[in-house]
Amino acid sequence: MIRRIWTFAFASWQILSAYAAVAQSDVESLLNREILDRATPLSEVQTFVESRVPLMKSYAASDQWNSEADKMRQEVLEKVVYRGQAVKWRDARTSVQWLETIPGGPGYTIRKLRYEALPGMWIPALLYLPDKISGHVPAVLNVNGHSPEGKQYPPKQMRCINLAKRGMLALNIEWLGMGQLRTSGYSHTKMNQLDLCGTSGLAPFYLCMKRGLDVLLSLEHADPARVCVTGLSGGGWQTIVLSALDTRVTLCNPVAGYSSFLTRTRHFKDLGDSEQTPTDLATIADYTHLTAMLAPRPALLTYNAKDDCCFESGYALQPLIDAASGVYRLFDKPNFLRSHVNHDPGTHNFEVDNRQALYRMMGDYFYTSADNFNRHEIPSNDELKTAEQLMVGLPSTNEDFHTLAVSISESMPKYAITDNSELRARLKDVVKAKEYSVAATQVGRDTKGDVTAIYWQLRLGNQWTVPAVELLPSNVIGTAILIADGGRTAAAAQAADLVQRGNRVLAVDPFYFGESKIREKDWLFALLVATVGERPLGVQASQIAAIARWTKGRAANAPVTLVSAGPRSGVIALVAAAIERQSISNVVQHDALESLKEVIARDMSITEAPELFCFGLLELCDLKQLRAVFSH
Repeated sequence: MIRRIWTFAFASWQILSAYAAVAQSDVESLLNREILDRATPLSEVQTFVESRVPLMKSYAASDQWNSEADKMRQEVLEKVVYRGQAVKWRDARTSVQWLETIPGGPGYTIRKLRYEALPGMWIPALLYLPDKISGHVPAVLNVNGHSPEGKQYPPKQMRCINLAKRGMLALNIEWLGMGQLRTSGYSHTKMNQLDLCGTSGLAPFYLCMKRGLDVLLSLEHADPARVCVTGLSGGGWQTIVLSALDTRVTLCNPVAGYSSFLTRTRHFKDLGDSEQTPTDLATIADYTHLTAMLAPRPALLTYNAKDDCCFESGYALQPLIDAASGVYRLFDKPNFLRSHVNHDPGTHNFEVDNRQALYRMMGDYFYTSADNFNRHEIPSNDELKTAEQLMVGLPSTNEDFHTLAVSISESMPKYAITDNSELRARLKDVVKAKEYSVAATQVGRDTKGDVTAIYWQLRLGNQWTVPAVELLPSNVIGTAILIADGGRTAAAAQAADLVQRGNRVLAVDPFYFGESKIREKDWLFALLVATVGERPLGVQASQIAAIARWTKGRAANAPVTLVSAGPRSGVIALVAAAIERQSISNVVQHDALESLKEVIARDMSITEAPELFCFGLLELCDLKQLRAVFSH
């Protein structure tokens, strides 16, 4: 166990010896009492998020909307996608290496290639190339979702084959974390390691799509007026994001790939991975806005009636149609926004019914003068290839989220701020700290042995209800606030020790910890907190800071010691102490991190500790600087 003590020590051992031993079992029993209704943490985070998601406005004319859409595109790219090192990645040259050509089937071949999404990160891809091409033809970027088969996924192969047989260029690109890129370093929950360093973890995802589109449009026969993007699930997410932000896309078909953030807060199976809920996106746009940003280009929104994965048509589709249809009417093109609901099989799929809906859409908008365009699936099952046949050679080393984060973190922190006041101010901005008011309600009282417990519900800023157990020894000589990674019930040993030393102990469970932990999809709700512009770490530290002010006021302004147990609560404690220097006089840490770089060195994912991936925290300062801010 690592233990650090700054400023004042607790009472001397000579004084402590005068106190009777406190039974840990008594303290544990007192801490175990439930204080909150079990639905409270979820209800509060839902309200917190929903109140911050931007809503679609009404617009009087198409020019007014175009101006707003252009502004949103620019802001999403600058403030969400291209942050930190991603600016250099954006400006890097796209390297493409064309490899072997293999037989496809009647009327087409398959050309293997790889391209750099960003320097050192190579993406394998397949170009389905018609044998006979005359002039310019439609070009289709095919993106895939969370299928471990990746680009070999049979429904995706079938779609690419059918497009090539219709004379189109079909590019099948691999997705990060799937197929040939299915390794730990590409796990989507590792992208947040980049966020910690102040570089957008979303950027590699976006550049993978954008560079793929660059490759496709560089082809001699690609028609820039007929460019389509389509994909299932995570591929549907890629489709809406790229198509909304890159107007080179002239038709898109996202399939069972996304819903509004407001929909997601109530339909938990829609809560997506880190890339689908990127930091700060919802400060600018919801997915309703992204859908409207497709206008006036043709768009087909495909959903499944009995989707067993996510984005079920019955609740996911209509809010998107409602948001975007008015914008399409501004352009006098209401029919350019279409939807298709699949009932057979109706589950999470891009099978033949959904593929034929895409072919019909292409016939209507890409082949308007062709009476003989085939809108039906061309049977091609015997042409499907194995993963081995479709394997694309990659360099022996390939950058992933983790390797990029390791490299970037080496030069962190980026700033050498020696003025503690300046660092404190910038820290508050990075963690989005708030100064919550406290309304305390006593909800019970109990005594075990020599310890009395008072149970509190602390209402903070009229947004959060934090449970607290106040433990009182027979003779109080100090005050301590206790937080622990495992919640207050896991900190009975520390609490008993503090009480035995004569401390009034306030054991609290801030956001995401102990009794305040969201019982289902917890880390995904933490992502939602970040996407609406707040930070889980800032919420937690602000809660502790507010409780420290309240505690100090009740204890006749006596010094308040903040005690943490665990690496996560240790970071929270340091941030809280740094932003609330007046009320927190002392910090004691058990099992604390030495450096935020340990988060990356240990290759942690956001599922383990959402608050530790606070965007830009390591870019600003490390724990050494936080301790210095607190101690001076």
